Amino acid sequence: MAGFRSLSSGLRTLVPEGFGADPSGERLARIRRSPHFEDGVFQNPGGLARTRPSGSALELAKVFFDRETRPRRAPSGTVPVHPTTVADLAKPPVTGLRLTWMGHSSVLAEIDGQRVLFDPVWGERCSPFPFAGPRRLHPVPLPLAALGEVDVVVISHDHYDHLDWPTIKALAGTDTLFAVPLGVGAHLERWGVSPDRLRELDWHEATKVGGLTLTATPARHFCGRGLRNTQHTLWASWVVAGAEHRIYHSGDTGYFDGFRETGAAHGTFDATMIQIGAYSEFWPDIHMTPEEGLRAHLDLQGGEPSGVLLPIHWGTFNLAPHAWAEPGEWTKDAAEAAGQAVALPRPGEPFEPAGKVPAEAWWRGVSAPVVRSWDRAERPGAAPAARDGLDLAGDR
Repeated sequence: MAGFRSLSSGLRTLVPEGFGADPSGERLARIRRSPHFEDGVFQNPGGLARTRPSGSALELAKVFFDRETRPRRAPSGTVPVHPTTVADLAKPPVTGLRLTWMGHSSVLAEIDGQRVLFDPVWGERCSPFPFAGPRRLHPVPLPLAALGEVDVVVISHDHYDHLDWPTIKALAGTDTLFAVPLGVGAHLERWGVSPDRLRELDWHEATKVGGLTLTATPARHFCGRGLRNTQHTLWASWVVAGAEHRIYHSGDTGYFDGFRETGAAHGTFDATMIQIGAYSEFWPDIHMTPEEGLRAHLDLQGGEPSGVLLPIHWGTFNLAPHAWAEPGEWTKDAAEAAGQAVALPRPGEPFEPAGKVPAEAWWRGVSAPVVRSWDRAERPGAAPAARDGLDLAGDR
């Protein structure tokens, strides 16, 4: 029975390999000692966050299967993926920092002579099964093996669109280290990563990888891969600091006051990678809208526009009711209104935050018209909101 492994816990059960493994032994004991673990589960900063969709299942189904809006949740043509080459990544960044967004939340960061790969998802579907689950809307920009050596892989949490078991199994055969939130190491060990290559951290803990310091910082989200969501693995955002540069990856998170605290403790940042997609009024506590993502970036930067914001968690998988292109449009509008530099690369397009930052709205050529649900024109001092070829009618 390929892809399955027999486990024993009283009764013997068959669990798909992609589900991973529950923490046990000393790992579970460490989880129970965490100051963020209470009443048998990890707790979010600021108290309870709703991790299940609000409203009725019928209301949610009506939104997801609406005949008029459903076609807008996917590109209307072929996504223009940048043809990343080995040569693109072989040359060291001139400024010492280069980011390559591979789609969704996967980013290769080349920082101060080392290479960090965030939330790598090279699989065709974000699912434990090869035949079901959300499928990619564009191909990966280049094969995983073409990335070359990676010093450390950083995982934000164990959801399928961030922790991809075929990708981890492929990386398990390399010499890379893995920095993961507390408990997530159980999944990686099941998939062939040796314990000595794991750096498993609670919030506010740090580890050194070469000349880099990686710190797990709070996020407002949840966890779980199997049939039972035991909340026994932690979720995190990450700060990576080198001798000259400092970057931040949000993972998945709702907006909360902790961004200011993280910025005060670790900022400011040359670049932030912020989740701005897969948001919905049905789950406002655990994902951010583009405007909230911009606010998070500004909080991290001490309240003032600085550094470069790279929007992530959009464009690759259809995970929410909003239009496919809406996160890009909304982020571009909000950042321009705030005077904040925002990078809008095609998937696979390398850029240096201190150099020329890609700003073209590349998605417009393969998107249905975006029906706006935000209104930049109402903001004090904002420029007119007109966009050629777009339907700007909004309801607020």
